[in-house]
Amino acid sequence: MLQVLLFLYGLLLGSFYNVVGLRIPLKKSIVKPRSACPYCRHTLTARELIPVVSYIIQGGKCARCKGRISPLYPLMELSTGLLFLLSYTLMGLQTELIVALTLVSLFMIITVSDLKYMVIPDKVLLFFSGLFIIERIFIPLNPWWDSIAGALTGFCLLLLIAIISKGGMGGGDIKLFAVIGYVVGVKVMLFSFFLATLLGAVAGITGLILGVFKKGQPIAFGPYIVLGTLVAYFFHQPILYWYFSLYS
Repeated sequence: MLQVLLFLYGLLLGSFYNVVGLRIPLKKSIVKPRSACPYCRHTLTARELIPVVSYIIQGGKCARCKGRISPLYPLMELSTGLLFLLSYTLMGLQTELIVALTLVSLFMIITVSDLKYMVIPDKVLLFFSGLFIIERIFIPLNPWWDSIAGALTGFCLLLLIAIISKGGMGGGDIKLFAVIGYVVGVKVMLFSFFLATLLGAVAGITGLILGVFKKGQPIAFGPYIVLGTLVAYFFHQPILYWYFSLYS
């Protein structure tokens, strides 16, 4: 029953995270005006705002003008619900679950903003930084200073890469890795950076081959950071155990 509730709760929050990720970079209120169709400005009713379900029933179109609705909306809603469910399935009812759900929430918001605008908003990072500081006071890493070391390492590593690459790494990515380092510590942060870089490189090369990306075209790195960090955060122990077992 709790798993079902967490999944539904994730769907509802995912809908809200879409709004936050789309409005904050534009310096708009996340409270008003109410959500509306981007084409005809029709204010969406409660029936049209049911996460995932409304998109499917309406065939991915506005109920009034039939304008195409971005699949990003249901994708983020469903992803939030599934990640909330995954967090509970892997961790159970332990205090670290609070940190996991907060981390997923941050990641859903910045994924939306980075995909849409190629921006990771400072306001979002600042807000969640405050939450993580409070959470890690009561739910510390072992040792406790791993959070501080992780934040410093994440910030300095990405800043160094940005300097060497002369802007190849965005400021939002640098600050995001400082937050990630604080949450997960040095080792997991470094592993997440490795995975994010690997995933980004594979996606970039594949996109060039398929003609999706053009040479020199900037790519939103945020989603790869999110994916790499989630894999590292949830599965670093079995992955590393498997890797080292190959050489034992």
